[in-house]
Amino acid sequence: MAQTSINFRMDEELKKEMEETCKELGMTMTTAFIIFAKKMSREKRIPFEVSVDPFYSERNLKTIKKSIKELENGNVIEKTMEDLEAMEYE
Repeated sequence: MAQTSINFRMDEELKKEMEETCKELGMTMTTAFIIFAKKMSREKRIPFEVSVDPFYSERNLKTIKKSIKELENGNVIEKTMEDLEAMEYE
């Protein structure tokens, strides 16, 4: 079977992490990508779930940014663990 090369870019840290994981599994990145390509071609789908992490929703990010601004402006309410536990029973 004829061979071909594919080139693409990815974050350097991600590449290092993937290489490390592949090594732990006893394979190369090339082998991992070939496994992915064969499974995707055979099943005609991405062979794992692709979803959006709800934590990074626009609403959550907006709330986080607002909270950061409040902290930076000194608008902080401090509670001890005991205070929080007491609130649970109110």
